[in-house]
Amino acid sequence: MEQAEIGLIGLGVMGSNLALNIAEKGNKIAVFNRTPEATRKFYAEAGELAGQIIPCETLEEFVAAIRPPRPIIIMIKAGDPVDQQMKLLEPYLSSGDIMIDAGNANFRDTIRRFDTLKDSPLTFIGMGVSGGEEGARHGPSIMVGGTEDSWKRVEKVLTSISAKFNGEPCVAWLGNDGAGHFVKTIHNGIEYADMQMIAEIYGILRDGLKLSAPEISKVFGRWNEGRLNSYLIEITEKVLAANDPISGKPMVDVILDAAGQKGTGKWSVIEAQNLGVAATGIEAAVAGRVLSSQKEERVAAEKIFGLPQTVAMPGTDGLSFLDDLENALLAAKIAAYAQGFAVMAAASKEYGWNLPMPTIAKIWRAGCIIRSQFLDEITSAFTKDPDVANLIVTPAFAQLVQETDGALRRVVSTAVMSGLPVPALASALSYFDTYRRGRGTANLIQAQRDFFGAHGFDRVDGVDKHHGPWGSGLNA
Repeated sequence: MEQAEIGLIGLGVMGSNLALNIAEKGNKIAVFNRTPEATRKFYAEAGELAGQIIPCETLEEFVAAIRPPRPIIIMIKAGDPVDQQMKLLEPYLSSGDIMIDAGNANFRDTIRRFDTLKDSPLTFIGMGVSGGEEGARHGPSIMVGGTEDSWKRVEKVLTSISAKFNGEPCVAWLGNDGAGHFVKTIHNGIEYADMQMIAEIYGILRDGLKLSAPEISKVFGRWNEGRLNSYLIEITEKVLAANDPISGKPMVDVILDAAGQKGTGKWSVIEAQNLGVAATGIEAAVAGRVLSSQKEERVAAEKIFGLPQTVAMPGTDGLSFLDDLENALLAAKIAAYAQGFAVMAAASKEYGWNLPMPTIAKIWRAGCIIRSQFLDEITSAFTKDPDVANLIVTPAFAQLVQETDGALRRVVSTAVMSGLPVPALASALSYFDTYRRGRGTANLIQAQRDFFGAHGFDRVDGVDKHHGPWGSGLNA
């Protein structure tokens, strides 16, 4: 029997779709699930792709079915289950075999697993996969971290199954050990910020301009034809246009306003803080989801405080305000992407990954959740200046920020005066205002720190005197 080119463990929704994608692109694949019934069901429903699939009911059979050195994708719940599966698999593996974690893993777990195997004959790949079920089935964006040799073993298969943008595959080797999973984490952090900003604009349209869900859907549809063109804007138009088959109301109007999260957004914030990088848009988005989950507390608070009276939206019936909303969302999205890339740049230095920023932007142009029109512009900006300090100071994005800054300022101020929460939009505005101000207010903070803790400070005149005349020496 012909051996498989690659193996996959875990036939849940993502694993099944990824396996079918691999088979459809002409690659022989061996599959295994801890419950044999799931394997049988998957194989029975594979249709014309069944000839490319080798279903296995034991790990021994599964490993024997793959051509050495064996790349094996593990697509199961992140965390301890992956460690447990690796331990079960190891006794059957041979020198050069590669275990590939394709789940939403914490990059620190990936580094640990990589280090555990570095003195063994086996190796490990941490592989970020973005695009959800549809991406897994028809072409995801794939971010690979591991040794270059292990990447070369899987490059052909992964290139064949990845999304394509103008014929270019949206897959790349990004560096050693945890590089791939770190980039996927920041991708998800940007995704959190993007979704929060879109939701805040929706809130202004709904509660400020008093538009219905179908009307708001048309607004997002128009925006998707312009500079905001992106997957998230596209699906926002669709979800706002959908009706609930039970009540007949707009679907979005019957969904509880309590957002879930699985951890990657929080990890993004933690790592940004650890690296000393401001990622305020992602922080606001994570905090927004936390507050959304406190539904009962928010309802009780509204009974105590009520809601502020909404001010009149600018323009005749607020309609001219739509242009401002469009430009404000564009400005805020730029801030979120800039922050995400700044976090990755800092991590690249910290962990010695040498992350290729233009390549990351390229492989996000198709397949992934945050794919958008201006990722092409981000690719161009980083290609021209890979070591730029911040995306917003590149010529193209500096011009965009200048064009949209006024709109963001008007939208945030109007929302604040109306009591409409816009934490992520406001964070973007504050980020711009803080980043571009050469003389800030941290001099006062340094004086306070020195006063109560003798932490010292640097002087603008360069004089070698680092403490102030506080306390007993105040009048000296």
